[in-house]
Amino acid sequence: MLKVTSLNLNGVRSAASKGLENWLAEQQLDLLCVQELKAQIPDLEKSNLLSLAGLQGHFHCAEKKGYSGVGIYSRHEPSDVRMGFDGGEFDAEGRWIELRFDTPQRKFSVVSSYFPSGSSGDERQAAKFRYLAAIYPFIQAARQERSLLLCGDINIAHREQDLKNWKGNLKNSGFLPEERAWMTQLTRHEDPLLCDVYRHLEPDTTDDCYTWWSARGQAWAKNVGWRIDYQLATPDLAARAQSASVFKAQRFSDHAPLNIAYDFTL
Repeated sequence: MLKVTSLNLNGVRSAASKGLENWLAEQQLDLLCVQELKAQIPDLEKSNLLSLAGLQGHFHCAEKKGYSGVGIYSRHEPSDVRMGFDGGEFDAEGRWIELRFDTPQRKFSVVSSYFPSGSSGDERQAAKFRYLAAIYPFIQAARQERSLLLCGDINIAHREQDLKNWKGNLKNSGFLPEERAWMTQLTRHEDPLLCDVYRHLEPDTTDDCYTWWSARGQAWAKNVGWRIDYQLATPDLAARAQSASVFKAQRFSDHAPLNIAYDFTL
């Protein structure tokens, strides 16, 4: 069984101070895909965060200090590690890392990605649309040659059931028609590029599906949340998903861990 968790840390050092490693030790994960490291490699070294609970970390940090950054903590040694995908704007922001676990019998990749948020204004929304446009053909090309599991903070709630106040957010970043259409095209019912694994297992869940809560208006206490963290898999892997859950008993950041187990071994 392959146990995978995706979690936006909102700062790896902050999450570690809230008991992340002890929780990981209990979970016995194979892969922890993280976003928003907000740290550089020297910071990780100094804080003893290059590994966690027996998982070895691989990181793609942003050039800007205290910003973005993604990583994958793995119990298994990858055959290759690839950082970035565009060689420019978004690689400088540390938004994509891929671990390959290739064997003579298969080609398999796990990606941790942090999609831009457009909530801070038109400029960042435009950057978000550029990101979506850039990674779509990248995913298409990967899909042709390998099995792929893309984990991350996508910053898009796909459907009305994926956020509490959908009517009030129809014109807000994260629930814009163009963003939702991109997700629909990616996960289209017939011949999807990638499957939304949580929805494959939990098609009707509403309130229990949320993975992020605003710091405003007592959103956490009232469970006024959004489902914006995903595990997106090629159909062959999605078909092997066994269970999915959002862990809310302990908080490590403003996001909750998304846990999925697959009938698959590395």
